[in-house]
Amino acid sequence: MTSNLKPLTVVIGCDTFPPDINGAARFAERLSAGLAERSHDVHVIAPSVNKRYGTYREVHSGIPIVVHRLKSYRLPQHKTLRFVWPFTLQKRTDTLLSAIAPDVVHIQSHLVVGRYLSKSALKQGVRLIATNHTMPENLIRYSVFIPKFAEKVAMRWAWADAAKILKRASVITTPTRKAADILESNTDIRGVLAISCGIDAKEFAHASRVSNENPRALFVGRLDYEKHIHVLIEAFAAVPKTLGAQLELVGDGGERASLERWAEELKVKDRVSFMGHVDEQGLRDAYERATVFVMPSIAELQSIATMEAMASGRPVIGANAAALPHLIHDGENGYLFEPEDVTMLTRRLIEVFQAKPAELNRLANNSLHLIKSHDIGRTLDIFENIYRDLASGVEVTDDNLEDYASRFSGTEASLEQLRAAAKAFRDAAQGLRDGVLERLSDVRGEVVERFEEIGFEVSSRSAKARKRVEKTIAKALERFRRHDR
Repeated sequence: MTSNLKPLTVVIGCDTFPPDINGAARFAERLSAGLAERSHDVHVIAPSVNKRYGTYREVHSGIPIVVHRLKSYRLPQHKTLRFVWPFTLQKRTDTLLSAIAPDVVHIQSHLVVGRYLSKSALKQGVRLIATNHTMPENLIRYSVFIPKFAEKVAMRWAWADAAKILKRASVITTPTRKAADILESNTDIRGVLAISCGIDAKEFAHASRVSNENPRALFVGRLDYEKHIHVLIEAFAAVPKTLGAQLELVGDGGERASLERWAEELKVKDRVSFMGHVDEQGLRDAYERATVFVMPSIAELQSIATMEAMASGRPVIGANAAALPHLIHDGENGYLFEPEDVTMLTRRLIEVFQAKPAELNRLANNSLHLIKSHDIGRTLDIFENIYRDLASGVEVTDDNLEDYASRFSGTEASLEQLRAAAKAFRDAAQGLRDGVLERLSDVRGEVVERFEEIGFEVSSRSAKARKRVEKTIAKALERFRRHDR
């Protein structure tokens, strides 16, 4: 951000936000935390994750962020996703935007929150930006209303509906050029910008080199059908037991029970670990344990988990579908396999598990080289320019440049630099956590005061909080009356 420009007030609208674990949620978290760290006033509007809803001050990526949680309900047939009841939502988004008075609204989907928030933004003359993270293929399976024979018609309708909402925005972005091409080919939208979700590589760089001494494959993400984890388990079952390999699945979802039964049926349950949700340190540890990361999904518009694995200095294997080939360059930083080709995926796994140390390090180093173009700082710079309408020409992240996939020389030096950065990051981690606690203490009064001023309920919406607000308002009214007399 240019230092002489005043901070912005930004509203980020999400249909999914942490503690949800998926690419869209993780991007929204890093975007909001990154902007807040740059001194912008950030408000996230997102579904509640339980029966508690209202306005809260939450810590995400180590930064306190104001999150307005909307009352929500679990999506039928889905273990983790929730939706906001739409029929009263317009009034709520109108009220929130009027109170916050943002410079810009950035919606992360066109589904429910984004749909009504975009209406409110247009009505109140607020600049609107939209990022598309969704493909109808990922959603229609979970609809209880659409029979299988009607899915193709529903898909066309869903793309048309997405276009109608997204076209309300001044700028439309997606995480990759491939994702932009998919959106443009299925709609009449043109001029979509490809801006990587970005990651902070220091969070995942670590001291240990990749090794197949204890071979382990890793998947991170939702355990849902479109991720095709059943293909991964079946391919892993064909890996010779003599290699002593393990498979680790981090995440949860609607398919977990059936996947556990599938592993048992294939007689690999003792070699497949279902880890469920893990915290940030647990996630970094999982990448560090891995020999190779595998993403069998056929509907990825970028795949943040694959990027995190690359930043961890790990080879990656993925389906040759959607945007995964943008990250996985066959034979350079890992391998591609044809979607649902179990035999080919098995062959790729064996190839990595049996690779010599020099070959593993070559693949790992190329992952580190490629991930450098996905720096979160560059992503934040671009979005700040877009929010201010300062973008000159076509703004894209470096992963869209022609030399993105060029072979890298001197990868060992790059690896050592990232290891040094990781050490510095970890040395400062405890200080960062302490600093966050201090900052929370410092800002508590300021945040509560502002919420009272604009009429939001704070914390757990307790009777005590309401009484404090009422008392403050009563005092303000009394001062007003005295001044009026």
